[in-house]
Order: sequence, then structure tokens, then C-alpha cells
Amino acid sequence: MPVSRTAATFAPPVMEARRWLDGVTFSPDAPLINVSQAAPVDPPPPALRQAMADAALTRDDAHLYGPVLGMAALRDALSTQINTHYDAATRAEHVAITSGCNQAFAAIIASLCDEGDEVILPTPWYFNHKMWLDMSGVASVPLPVGAGMLPDVADARALITPRTKAIALVTPNNPAGVEYPADLVLAFYELARDAGITLIVDETYRDFDSRSGPPHPLFQQDGWEDTFVHLYSFSKTYRLTGHRVGALVAASDRLAEVEKFLDTVAICPGQLGQYAALWGLENLGQWVASERDEILTRRAAITDGFPQLEAKGWSLMGLGAYFAYVTHPFALSSADLAPRLVREAGILCLPGTMFWPDGDERGARQLRIAFANLDANGIADLYTRLSALDL
Repeated sequence: MPVSRTAATFAPPVMEARRWLDGVTFSPDAPLINVSQAAPVDPPPPALRQAMADAALTRDDAHLYGPVLGMAALRDALSTQINTHYDAATRAEHVAITSGCNQAFAAIIASLCDEGDEVILPTPWYFNHKMWLDMSGVASVPLPVGAGMLPDVADARALITPRTKAIALVTPNNPAGVEYPADLVLAFYELARDAGITLIVDETYRDFDSRSGPPHPLFQQDGWEDTFVHLYSFSKTYRLTGHRVGALVAASDRLAEVEKFLDTVAICPGQLGQYAALWGLENLGQWVASERDEILTRRAAITDGFPQLEAKGWSLMGLGAYFAYVTHPFALSSADLAPRLVREAGILCLPGTMFWPDGDERGARQLRIAFANLDANGIADLYTRLSALDL
């Protein structure tokens, strides 16, 4: 029997991890600490929810099909914000609104790649990127990161073949959290430009970057749209995960190809979510800044408290945005450790094996901790439980 496209890849990791909770009870004194998923657990702020309710009640078009590439006002507003944030000169015609950032990645890959083509992914990789490439018949070429959890341009150059269509970076990174230096991102852009391939940069977590100013200069390059594709998500910024609103920014002729994909998958992004994203862009700048400050405070708590774990043989490999990426000191693989953490410590996190190719032993020592939903007390509790482990 032929193998289906979906059978070509693995089960969704977050859903697999949630199954580890089946049959496990947690005491009131030690409730579950869920650091498995990079998604806000709180709803949008009340003012945004009110704006969404108003749109649902007063805007007839909030319930109808809209433009395949997204509503014009939102495309224009995001272009304006990008121009401010990156000192860029994009136009609304460069912007497509998608049903979440995962769909943005799927759409750009569909427009770039054919059966048997290749895309270079730094490892540890974002598993949904790997899953989509698997289901598209596109080979994921692993680029193991080096010092500081950063990919090396020379190593990437050596992996380029006549079938290579793109390099896909995530910064701030998922799963490692690290923020790629501007000169490194520019070097990857120059590599892609010179090789005649595309550089895809997923910046889902850019609003929580600890740096000020543009995180890279790619939008400032002459002819940027011939090489660079920017992916973005409104979900984390405005707590709109359930409404699935993302975006991609690319050459207008590339968006003509993207439109074909989007029209056959979802026809258009959800209208109500788009109204929410637009209202957020226009009204929530200060609120987003305060959310960023809180994430940076939690990031500092990860750093400040880590010596407690370091004394037990743990190490902190990467940190930033929503994530801490760590190595554990135990003899067993993280694939076995992570389910045991649920039962023995009340902690749900993802093993490093979910972010590496099958059989790569580097993932066996690693865990991803999505800390954005833990305050300083929650982080302290997490550290206390991990440091008490005796496996």
C-alpha cells in the first residue's frame, strides 16, 4: 500500500506530550507545571476582546469571506509597523495575512519547492517546519548548530546542492530561544542571495526580543524581496492563538503563487481575528511593550535561579523569548525522562529528541522549557522540583 503524505512524518509532538498526562493526578500542593508549549494561556486584554465583540456585532463582513491575502487595512498596517521596526520600505502588496504562522511557512514552501527539493534547517529544529517538509515531499537537510546554539554559514554553504531551494531560520529561536545576531542573519542572507535560493526567517517571537532597534538589516537590502521571506505571528503578541492570524512578507509576484495555495486551503484568514490584529496594531503598542518587559523579567529569573540546577549537573544551552533549552544530567534519554517528569515531578516539558532527526544522540540530553507562562515563583518551583530529582 502506498505511504500517504501524512504517514511520511511523525505525530504532533505537543499532542503526544499531552497524552503523558492521561491517568496522572496532581496534588493541590504540587499542581502540574506545564512548560511544554509556547502559547499564552491568558486571553487577550479586555479592551481587545471588546473590540472583537464590537466587530462581531457591527461588522457584517466579519462573518463573510474576505480577500485571500487578507484584509487590505491589516496588510497596510503591518507593512507600516515593519517599516518602523526595521527601518524598511515595504508596501502592503508585499504582505499576506495567513491562518497562523505555520500556514505562512506551508504557503511559502508550496510556492518554492517541488518533489525531491531540499530545505536547510538548523537543528535543533522547529518540528512543525520539519513535519510540513515531510508532508510536501521536500527533504529537510539538518544543519547542526554550534557554539551559542547558532548555525554556521560555512557549514550551510557546504550543504547547498542543485536541489536546495531555501534555508529556514527561526529567530528568536524555537526551541533554543537564542536571538541570532544581526550580522549572522545578514551573512545567511548573502549566502542565499549568492546561491540563488531563498532565506526564510520565521520571527514569530520578535516582539519579545531583548534587543532594541531592528534585529537585522535584511529589509534594508537592495532587492531584499528577491531573496528574503519574513514570517510573523500575531498570536503570541496579542494572545490570539485560537484565532490563527499570521503573516508572510515577500515579493508581490511570490505572493501571487502563495495566493493559489491559500485559496485552496482556507480561502481567507478568519475575519474576526484579522480585526483583532488590526486593532492591536493600532492601539496596543504600550501594552505589548509591558508584555515584553514581563517576559524579559521571567527570562532574568531563569538565569538568576539556574545555579541551583547547575550544581546538580544541568546546563543552560540557550535562552530567549519564550524558551530555555537545557541539558540534563541523567543517564536516560530525554525521550524517556520527559514522561517520567510528569509522573515524578509534575512537570510537562518536551524532550530534545523531538527537535532532532531520528537517532541523533544530541537530543537525548536536551529538554525545552517554555517558560513564558511562569512567573518568578513558578520558575523557582520548577527549579526546586528539578533539583530534587534522583533518577
